[in-house]
Amino acid sequence: MNRLRIKHMTGFHYGGDVTASYNEARMLPVSSEGQLVLFSNLEILPMSSHHGYVDYWGSRVSSFEILTPHKELSLTATSLVEVRPRPHEDKSLTWAELELAVEESTETVEHLKQTRRTNPPTEVETSARDLKAKTDSVCDAALEICKAIGEAVEYMQGVTGVHSTAAEAWAQRKGVCQDIAHLALGALRSVGIPARYVSGYLHPKPNAAIGETVAGESHAWVEWFCGGEWRGYDPTNLIDIGDRHVLVGRGRDYNDVPPLRGVYAGPFGSTLFVKVEITREA
Repeated sequence: MNRLRIKHMTGFHYGGDVTASYNEARMLPVSSEGQLVLFSNLEILPMSSHHGYVDYWGSRVSSFEILTPHKELSLTATSLVEVRPRPHEDKSLTWAELELAVEESTETVEHLKQTRRTNPPTEVETSARDLKAKTDSVCDAALEICKAIGEAVEYMQGVTGVHSTAAEAWAQRKGVCQDIAHLALGALRSVGIPARYVSGYLHPKPNAAIGETVAGESHAWVEWFCGGEWRGYDPTNLIDIGDRHVLVGRGRDYNDVPPLRGVYAGPFGSTLFVKVEITREA
């Protein structure tokens, strides 16, 4: 078990006085299987009243507005989370059994459809079909598909942007965890496997000392439906989801779980800033 303290600072520098801004933040983790939130808090500057709710996908949302002039919006989310290793039991679900399970489950419907961000290139679809044909086990095929995507795309920052699609990342064979997750989702869905996007954090140092603070960042991985349950995998790092992964939200793609989203009235142009610190406390 790991006990992780996460400090996520983000916001915008504006090009002048903003008279009003309306925002939503999805930066606080949820208690779920494998993790327990011991403490979480969101500080907003300038000070603002805000209310929280759980959205359609199960993510915690803080909604707020600032109606006084401001040149900067700053958020600091601080969370203390106990994370336990997740069991990844082998499942012998066949393709015929998957079809039946999907028909009987309402939670998979929206995770079978492609989105603009996940729509896969023909080459990715072909590779996914080839891997599907090699086994009658849905979960084995899904794992091989995710590994193939992770091995084919080089992790590189600055090549893609927040609005990039899976096809654009594939064309360069480079991208960040968001792009690799979108490609994996597109490949899985193309062969009939319901799959969902997961956002959160990954402690980057497996053997970090207790009390050691390291620079982190938001992270993304995938989960696929494995008949009655969802199986997670991190295709960027080619590892199972374990006690270094902290889940914040789930959705169809990144568009359902952005850490910060909003609109404002004021001069054109803003600069996003982000800093994440993760400390292992136990």
